[in-house]
Amino acid sequence: MTYTDWIGSIGVFLILLAYFLNVIGTLNHKDIAFIKLNLIGATLACIASVLLDYVPFIILEGAWVLVSLYALLTLKKSKLK
Repeated sequence: MTYTDWIGSIGVFLILLAYFLNVIGTLNHKDIAFIKLNLIGATLACIASVLLDYVPFIILEGAWVLVSLYALLTLKKSKLK
């Protein structure tokens, strides 16, 4: 496996791990761990997509990063109140 393959594989693993933990009830979609797993996973998958120059997944993973960032900021903002 190449360096790019490793980056993408780790990213996808983290996204799938978050989803699996949510499905089995270990993590709620509003848990910070769930959001961070998605954010880090999507970031790594997006980096791998950039390195591969594969635009559809750059868009997909970039959007996933933005949604995860929004969720993280919203969660942090609600905890400050």
